[in-house]
Amino acid sequence: MALIQIALIWVVYGVVVALLALVAALFVYVYQSSRERSATVTIVSIFAITALLATVLLLPVDVALVSSTTSSKLGQRKEWATQQKVDDILLTLKIVYYTLFSLDALLCLVVLPFTYFSYEEYDEVATEEGTQTVGKRFWGAFKYTIAFILLVVILFLVGFFVPVARDRSGGHYDLDFFKNLLTENHGERSLTFSLGLLMTIGTLIYVLYTGAGLALLPVALIKSAPAISAPTLTATTASELERNRERQRQLEGRNLGSEGGLPAKDRRELDALVREERTLVRRERLAAEASGENHSFLMKAWMKTEAIFRPIKLIGGLLLILVAIFIWVSMLLTGIDKAKNSICKSHCGYILGHVSIFNPVNWVFVQSAKVFPVDYVLFLLLVLLFFASSVVGIATVGIRFLWLKIFTIRKGHTSPQALIMATVMLILIALAINYSMAMMVAPQYSHYGPQTFCDHPLRHPGEQPNCTDHPNHIRPCSEVTENPAAKNVCTPSVISTFLDRVTVNFSFFGVVDFWAQFVFLAVFLIVFITSLFRTPKLDEYQLDQDAEEDEEEGLLASTGRRFGATWQDITGRASKRTPAHRAEDDEDE
Repeated sequence: MALIQIALIWVVYGVVVALLALVAALFVYVYQSSRERSATVTIVSIFAITALLATVLLLPVDVALVSSTTSSKLGQRKEWATQQKVDDILLTLKIVYYTLFSLDALLCLVVLPFTYFSYEEYDEVATEEGTQTVGKRFWGAFKYTIAFILLVVILFLVGFFVPVARDRSGGHYDLDFFKNLLTENHGERSLTFSLGLLMTIGTLIYVLYTGAGLALLPVALIKSAPAISAPTLTATTASELERNRERQRQLEGRNLGSEGGLPAKDRRELDALVREERTLVRRERLAAEASGENHSFLMKAWMKTEAIFRPIKLIGGLLLILVAIFIWVSMLLTGIDKAKNSICKSHCGYILGHVSIFNPVNWVFVQSAKVFPVDYVLFLLLVLLFFASSVVGIATVGIRFLWLKIFTIRKGHTSPQALIMATVMLILIALAINYSMAMMVAPQYSHYGPQTFCDHPLRHPGEQPNCTDHPNHIRPCSEVTENPAAKNVCTPSVISTFLDRVTVNFSFFGVVDFWAQFVFLAVFLIVFITSLFRTPKLDEYQLDQDAEEDEEEGLLASTGRRFGATWQDITGRASKRTPAHRAEDDEDE
């Protein structure tokens, strides 16, 4: 029975990972530019996004497996759950976690940068002429990736030798729980430091982008219904364009054969009509794109799906507002609880010994965890909400360096370079989401799930306490329980142990990550209130703005050209332009 239960949990996880691959593919195909596509960038991005989501969604599997060893009704371990069996489960989880974490780090620091440089190195004309081979392209990209490989080596070396938890004289280190968290193995310490650093960097990105996106996503759903449909916009634009051209013909015909040319008044009117014609032509082209012309089947299906579900977007937006506020309140309550009741404060990154303030989200997950996979479905929806919020935040704010926007993320207009940068940011954000879920959103669930222990006095030494007739003596497991029975029954999840190890051994990371959660809450609140009262732009105006960006290539092309020029300066050679690129340049001019 135990083997069947454990196997079922892993099967559910496998099905979820397959669904995550579809989500990643949908995200990449919806956002990538139809004009510039790279098979390598597409495959690597899909794989990286699937890996980062699989890492976050391993937490419910972790909780379900460690919780399967106990009976929450009796507060006892099940008969089959010997210490050896529990250790085997924990070892398997640890291997999977460390594999996924290492994979995320390598994708972020090595694979994605290599893919970026490889795309920049690609020269279509040189490839067709045979002057650029696969080996030359690989070596050209690898030369610039060496710096990132050295960065990975430096991170692990620093983590290998950096001192941890020097001040161990505090009373909180006398507890067995904290003694177990203090890392003595240098290899494990190195991995802990590296991932802790990446998680802290990701938290800074998460605060800005996910905090803003979580506030903007529900409001965007409510305000996303267009004032005019794409077919109607196409028809009205065509009608206005026809009237414009007819008026131009009238002005030109009125002064046909005149020696002095057009009068000043007619000249000004004609110039205005020419400028309006350009705007209408751009709007007509974008309206055609909005109708699905010149798009792939997947994009057309996505547009049709959006149109079908558009009427219920309002209801969905209202529900998401309630969910977002629900999450916000829960995180605030946990933050206050940690700041007030943490047994070691900043010395261990505000680890909470036991939950003292009621957290509604945490309570929902603990109760639903008693019937697997109900908690998994809820957790999946919550993670997808945070992921979608991160995407919305990146698309709204853009990829920036300080106040300078480097790349823009837009549906159907995202360049391969921007897609790679966005994927790197999402990997870092995923590490931060891991921390936020386990430490702020649902701390009790993430640490012990529904596990309980019997706090009834023992009749005979060495036996398990029996609470069959004393259900009021059943207590939820916590980190600082001193009852020996709890130590024999309660098993913390692997992810919570890992995150606690990061904050105890490197308390600086824990302090930054903890207080950053309050900044996250502040960003959400400010953006949410602002978005509620901000007047939405008219669709036609937005289309005109998008058209002007497309014509001038805005930041997508101008920044790309600046990056291209910089890349040419670095490599010392000019890139050969393809006929398609020359045509685009002529069109822009």
